[in-house]
Amino acid sequence: MLALLPESERESVISEYSDEQLQSLLYDWEFWARPKQLEPTVAWYIWILLAGRGFGKTRVGAEQVRKWVEQGYKRIALVGQTPAEVRDTMVEGESGILEINPPWNRPEYEPSKRRLTWPNGAIATAYSAVNPDLLRGPQHEKAWVDELAKFKYPQETWDNLMFGLRLGDNPQTVITTTPKPIKTLKEIMQYNKVYITRGHTHENKANLAQAFIDTILDKYEGTRIGRQEIYAELLEDNPDALWQRDNIEGLRVTKHPELKRVIIAIDPQATNEETSAETGIVAAGLGADGQGYILDDLSIKATPDMWGRSAVTGYYKFSADRVIGEVNNGGDMVEYTIRTVDPNVPFKKVHASRGKQIRAEPVSALYEQGKVHHVGTFPELEDQMCEWVPGDTSPDRLDALVWALTELMLEKEKPKAGTWGR
Repeated sequence: MLALLPESERESVISEYSDEQLQSLLYDWEFWARPKQLEPTVAWYIWILLAGRGFGKTRVGAEQVRKWVEQGYKRIALVGQTPAEVRDTMVEGESGILEINPPWNRPEYEPSKRRLTWPNGAIATAYSAVNPDLLRGPQHEKAWVDELAKFKYPQETWDNLMFGLRLGDNPQTVITTTPKPIKTLKEIMQYNKVYITRGHTHENKANLAQAFIDTILDKYEGTRIGRQEIYAELLEDNPDALWQRDNIEGLRVTKHPELKRVIIAIDPQATNEETSAETGIVAAGLGADGQGYILDDLSIKATPDMWGRSAVTGYYKFSADRVIGEVNNGGDMVEYTIRTVDPNVPFKKVHASRGKQIRAEPVSALYEQGKVHHVGTFPELEDQMCEWVPGDTSPDRLDALVWALTELMLEKEKPKAGTWGR
């Protein structure tokens, strides 16, 4: 194979190529790919690529779709975390389907129809894990599932996809994901005819920006999260953490009862720099049954205006009673930000008069007592919950969750001093 020749011999051969041959070589994935990025040579039903950030997972998925199309398969499913992720990463991304297909076989993309159509009539249809029911009914021969471990409804999405993967004589699914120890992924890994490829970020270091290496690899090298996000290890719970995944999983629901109160809680980032934390924003409700329900994780790393809009959007989406925000770090900035976005949104300041561990322990106890349920899956939030050890700096999403559940379930309702709006 040309790619295996010494560089001098390879350059000698390439120098004899015509323009047409060079153009073809540019789109020859088997020439450019690393061995782990190529389809397994053994028979497989599900190919799982568990790899760290920057490994090149998206390129693998897109190239596999292209290969299926060139082999004559006509019905392919593209399943991502959200509609925006499918569009921006799987379809239009720099390693996405539109970018890697050669000009002579590039598909037509119709976003309104969630559809890509190739010159030979092959069709790839986009679906997302925020609406698993769209996968009920449609049938496919092949499927590419990207970042399964981050899906809000992983089991429902996977089940609906599998029921429809029944066309042709060789149905197959490729899963490209950073590993997280969610129940659905661990169960799929035990299926028959599953081939698992593991890869880490360093394998693609030559193609990564220096800024990424400096801020991501250097920062997380040697940490538990680095083992997951860089080296693609499927980690079990941190035994010293206050929360355990099995407990969260056992209390998970897909629907909530009537809600008596809904809170949007904000833990603001202190700065807006490359190394800054995110602004934690969590929507939570108190059910008519007296139980707590985590409705959404709206956390974002952005300017104050952007995270303010995220919080206000959540306020209206969930018909919340109020927005609450920690003011120890941001002072009056949090209230000012929300007021600037929408002066009619009620706001309450909360102050961290007690240490983080003292505030978090009663909330973790609510989980142990079976009183808090996650409506769907929130991978980044749950990672923080199951990794944080008392004494460490508590992360943004976790802080927002603690504030929300404290307000809903641990604080007696008081007069609305310090609120405004309505």
